[in-house]
Amino acid sequence: MMPMRERALIERIRKRARRAPSSLLARGIGDDCAVLKPPRGYELLVTTDFCLENIHFRREWQPARAVGHRCLVRGLSDIAAMGGEPLAAFLSLALPSDISQRWVDGFFDGLFALADRWHVPLAGGDVAQSPQGVMADIQVLGSVPRGRAILRSTARPGDLIYVSGELGLSVAAFNQFRAGKKPTARSAPRYFFPEPRIDLGLYLRQQKLATAMIDLSDGLSTDLSHICEESRVGAVLYADSIPHPENGLEMALNGGEDYELLFTAAPKARIPHEIGGLAITPIGEIVSRRGMWLSDQEGKRRTLKPRGWEHFRERAK
Repeated sequence: MMPMRERALIERIRKRARRAPSSLLARGIGDDCAVLKPPRGYELLVTTDFCLENIHFRREWQPARAVGHRCLVRGLSDIAAMGGEPLAAFLSLALPSDISQRWVDGFFDGLFALADRWHVPLAGGDVAQSPQGVMADIQVLGSVPRGRAILRSTARPGDLIYVSGELGLSVAAFNQFRAGKKPTARSAPRYFFPEPRIDLGLYLRQQKLATAMIDLSDGLSTDLSHICEESRVGAVLYADSIPHPENGLEMALNGGEDYELLFTAAPKARIPHEIGGLAITPIGEIVSRRGMWLSDQEGKRRTLKPRGWEHFRERAK
């Protein structure tokens, strides 16, 4: 059952990491640090995310390949939300002694498959034995032209709010598992293998369309509140405009792990209804009054609280 020993496991990972050459890397896995060559005229983006067993995934629900894929998606989605291009990834992985090498190989199959698609080399990291459960910390390095990163703090009153794709699909699959059903990667692809919206983020930055942006990892209500807080504004969402599965408005508002992009744009900006085959939907507007509201078809508003994912919420009550 046990995975191979540390040195053998690192060498196994190193051999796979060599398959993705990168002009960024002067030196990758093998030394105490990676040696990087940042692109001239660009600023670096750095993000880090935990992926914890029984918090972000369950081994009995998701195959190892999906866990590895989702682990890297978390970082790539953050880079996309800044309008950046991913350059390299770093992974610290702690494994319990009772896990199989087959599971570990499957995890890296999923991670490397996604990394190869976006030409993101695994440039370093660490492996260790975990006292309980799988713990993965993914760090992704990206770049953006100097001064061009799309921030959360630059939304302005009058801006319209847009979202990509459809929301609530991931939590819908999660709820099926909780109900004793077993969705599959074919029936629930957004849950098992979500897509980082890197091309969309690049398009919005290159065309200078987005005034502020964030990725939807914790739920629409919570992530929109981050833009409102950082920009010191408020927001009104139109309930009938939010794209979601049937009877899934609450899942769209509070579900999380959609990894779509939520962005604001000036009212005169020409935002296509579709970008790269991905639907783009206007769902509300930024207002000067602080707070968030949800408006129905009759124009009646109710206060919208951030009720997406938040660590330690139960303990804080």
